[in-house]
Order: sequence, then structure tokens, then C-alpha cells
Amino acid sequence: MALVPYGLARPFLFSLDPETAHEHTIDMLARGAGTPLQWAWCNARVHDPVTLAGLALPNRVGLAAGLDKNARAIDGLAAMGFGFVEVGTVTPLAQPGNPRPRMFRLPAREALINRMGFNNEGLQAFVANVEKSRFHSDPRKTGAGQRMILGLNIGKNAVTPIERATDDYLIGLAGVYPHANYVTVNISSPNTKNLRDLQSDAALDALLAALKSRQAELADEHARRVPLFLKIAPDLDESQVQAIADALQKHAIEGVIATNTTLARDAVQGQPHAQEAGGLSGAPVREASNRVIRQLRAALGQGFPIIGVGGILSGADALAKIEAGADAVQIYTGLIYKGPALVAEVAQALRAHAKA
Repeated sequence: MALVPYGLARPFLFSLDPETAHEHTIDMLARGAGTPLQWAWCNARVHDPVTLAGLALPNRVGLAAGLDKNARAIDGLAAMGFGFVEVGTVTPLAQPGNPRPRMFRLPAREALINRMGFNNEGLQAFVANVEKSRFHSDPRKTGAGQRMILGLNIGKNAVTPIERATDDYLIGLAGVYPHANYVTVNISSPNTKNLRDLQSDAALDALLAALKSRQAELADEHARRVPLFLKIAPDLDESQVQAIADALQKHAIEGVIATNTTLARDAVQGQPHAQEAGGLSGAPVREASNRVIRQLRAALGQGFPIIGVGGILSGADALAKIEAGADAVQIYTGLIYKGPALVAEVAQALRAHAKA
């Protein structure tokens, strides 16, 4: 368990600009990994193994992409007890993202709004950071020899025209493939212009076809097949979810992550910062995420891997994702509001549910 209660650190972090607090936290996690400082946030990993898309997860609780965009703090994050950690989103070229301020807390609703815009140091720096992680030593170890599963999340550069988006995803896939246990294709951030257009039928069909073709080539080249996951938005109607499910099955995509942030503001009306542009995460996206998960499960049937994310701030919230049809979950905003103890709480709740 963590030696320093998060409740003592949170007032200081929340006194800072949200992005400054974020940067300090990542820096601490990166610098403190493998040192005595790591015990400040360390949790024993809950043992609740499950196989998902051929990956042996130590437990069902993962970190969602976005917290560690440049893969600087993989080892520090792993020490919190996650069964899998996803880092990125990374784009082929470095880019600054949108102008600051671009992250806002809504503490009364346990929520965040961000319009970061895929700010990152680019693929080359990202891969170099992944290679420094102890989880990079042999990504083929997905059984007892692997202490945690590592997911790498790819996106497109803002300057790349949407009609050339596939080029960026193919560059990203080839770049991260040798280092990943799985690769997530992010087409659902609301903060890159027109990105969500890739969720439409024709665009999605073309993108997935190209990615699967390249995956087959890379599997031959590296003698290892790395699963592809697609991350989708919560702001989809039932017909759109059905179309995405059809495309996932048509192209044999190995899994889906539901969901990213929402553009809806109904649950935060009247709150400071509620009308800031960007994606809303945390408690207000919980039910929209669960709705999409239920619709995906109905459309995909049993056995298709679904990772549920959005609004998990307790073990009960995570159980609701599982009951909606998810096989595993990811957290991000909940970690900011609740701290590292949330990882163990969620993992223990899911283990108890699995044994019931």
C-alpha cells in the first residue's frame, strides 16, 4: 500500500494549474521509479488473471491512454498495481497540441475537460522511452514471465489532412509494433479536427483494412502477432455503434475500447469551466460509456474483447462496466480524483465479482 496517503498530496496538486500538476506527477513517477520514492505510490498487484485477445493480464484494471503521452513513466505507473498500462497517444511527428490553458477540473462533478490535442514528442522519442522500461525487455512474454501488459496508443498529426490519416496510422503501427503487447488505434479524440470522422462507415472500413494488411506484414516480419484495439467515442447512436461493431468483425480487429471523452455537457451545466471546448471525462461520462458497452456487447456477441473506460471512481463503478459487458476496465480521471489506492480497490472488486 502507498505510504503517503493521496489525500495529503491532492490539495497541493489541486492548488496548481491542472496541466502543471499533471506534468509534476509524470515527472515524479518517471524519476522515482525503482527508487525508495516509489513506495509513496506503490500498491501490491491484485492477482486476478484473465486472458483477453490472447494476452494474459495479471488483473483486469488498466490505465487509459492520455496520462503518459510520451511513455516516460511506464515503470512508475506499473508500480501502482495495474494489470495493463496504455501510454500515448503518439503521433508520427512531434506536435505541441492546442494552446494552453487546455485542461480544466470540475471537482464538484469529479470531472475533467481537456483539449490537449495529442501534444507529444513524436514517435522516435516515444519509442526511445518505451525501450527504457523494464516491460520492454521482451514484449513476447505475455504469460507468467510478464508482470504487466503494455499497450501503445497511436494517432494522427493535426497537420495531416484527414484524407491522409491512414498514412499516419500505418507509420505509427510500424513504429510501435515491436515494442507493444497490443496497439490501440485512437480515432475518437474530440480535440484533433475531423478525427472522429474516421468512425464513419466508409472511412473506418478503409482504415481498418489498411491496418490489418500492415499488421499481417509486421507479424511475419517480427514473428509475433500484436493485437489491434480500436478506441471509440461515447457520442454515438445505436446505429453508429452497430456499424462500428460490423466493421470490427469484418476486419477481425482483436478488441475495442469504449469509450473516450464526451462532447456532451448536460451533466455539468452551471459548473465553472463547463462550457470550455474539449472532451469531458470522469463521472459525467459514466452512463454514456456503459450504454455504448451494452450496445457493443449486444452487437458483437460473447467472446469479443471489450475494455470499458469512462467514469470509474470506485469498485462499484468498475463492476457496472463489467455488468454492461466489458471484460476489463481502464481508469484515468478517477486516478486524479481518488489516487493510486483506486487501482487496488477496483481490482479487488472485480476479483470478488469473478469469484462470486
